[in-house]
Amino acid sequence: MDSNKVLDIFKEITTVPRESGREEKIIKWLLAFAKKHNLQAKKDKVGNVLITKNADAGMEKVPTIVMQSHSDMVCEKNPGVKHDFEKEPIKYCIEDGWMIAKETTLGADCGIGMAAQLAALVDPKMKTGKLEALFTVSEETGLDGAAALEPGFVTGKILLNLDSEEEGELCIGCNGGIDTTAVFNYTPQPQTKEFLKYKVRVFGGRGGHSGDDINKNRMNANQVLMRFLYKVMDKHRIEVYELDGGNKRNAIPREAYALFGFPKNAKSSISKIFKQVREEVKAEFAIPDSNVDMELVAVECTHKAIDENTAAALVYAGVACPHGSYKISDTIPGLIEISTNFASIKMKPGHKIVIGSSQRSAIVSERRWMAQQMEACWALAGAKVTHEGEYPGWIPKLDSPILEHCKKVYKKLFNTDAKVIVTPAGLECGLFSQKFPEWDMISFGPTLRGVHAPGEKLNLASLDKFVKFLEKILTSC
Repeated sequence: MDSNKVLDIFKEITTVPRESGREEKIIKWLLAFAKKHNLQAKKDKVGNVLITKNADAGMEKVPTIVMQSHSDMVCEKNPGVKHDFEKEPIKYCIEDGWMIAKETTLGADCGIGMAAQLAALVDPKMKTGKLEALFTVSEETGLDGAAALEPGFVTGKILLNLDSEEEGELCIGCNGGIDTTAVFNYTPQPQTKEFLKYKVRVFGGRGGHSGDDINKNRMNANQVLMRFLYKVMDKHRIEVYELDGGNKRNAIPREAYALFGFPKNAKSSISKIFKQVREEVKAEFAIPDSNVDMELVAVECTHKAIDENTAAALVYAGVACPHGSYKISDTIPGLIEISTNFASIKMKPGHKIVIGSSQRSAIVSERRWMAQQMEACWALAGAKVTHEGEYPGWIPKLDSPILEHCKKVYKKLFNTDAKVIVTPAGLECGLFSQKFPEWDMISFGPTLRGVHAPGEKLNLASLDKFVKFLEKILTSC
């Protein structure tokens, strides 16, 4: 199997729209790929696609292997970037051994896994048993495809999940998760006409994956925005007209802003507060998030104000809201056992302000307790809080036959041991382990950086090793 072929297929995938929940075009593309190469293909009721390659002559008794990736991607872009994910291909470059999308997400999570599956199916030199390539939908927004997968759709019981992001690691477990939403209903109030109107903006954060990157001390723009507004409210009466921060629950928020007003005689004091907070934040994140910055500018604003009680409750709860790595495992060194992401602040029609967050842990009681802490924080402030989208963790099986096989193959290929890990992120294997306990599963992939954020990149040297490893697994089981 040729890594250049894998990369060529991935480049083609980057031209196909596939935002979570809008996978119609990539589904059509996958089915067309199968037809072009005379492969069997089928689609289930939610859009999961299975493409099958029959066993080569003499390989009929080899166990069927299922390769699996999700077909959707997180669509994020930098502010001011005019990119329509539904119509335009991803713009990328090859630079210093990396394939990079500088202004948007690249979609290598999990497009490179998809490309590897397809390359394996059509490689005429590889002699394998029956291969099944499973492409699931809406993984990034709730693992919907994995949750809806019905018994019998695939026949294999050995599954290779190609959704890991560090070459040389074999993943055998993951955290589960739950989403928590808090909704404030506010009463619009007339502006105080003589108030000065300003916009405070937090920007420049690296963001990243709310599972894999949650322990890297990156700036959460929502937290910084709440920090500034809290300090201002402590000294002055202000009006808040508009707030917005973050986007996806599985991405650390990189930007946030607020439109607010204040008396003219408070201008000097608020400027000093802003300067102090800006200097503190830039110093605090100088190493993990060096491009973080803030700005305070005068604006024209005709919006009505959020009523004073709701605005204060929102800001106070936002300051109290937990975010980040909450507990490190006592049994698996370095594993983030519990984490939470204060993901988004959005104003919605009907005078609502919606706070989105997600909590992760492989242990059911722990992630629900973390979600209850979030609920208590926002409910005390007067919000209505709900939980949804819970998915299970993947409990490691240290006696897994596919794990032992993969360890031996990796050692033989590269003369070094693969690292066996449990990821703090969520993988579809968690759901599969519940639905199909007889499956033997492992997850691996090439090295990716900056997933779920603009600047996402794929390491090409690691792609070479990943492809060699996958080929050897498929031809030696």
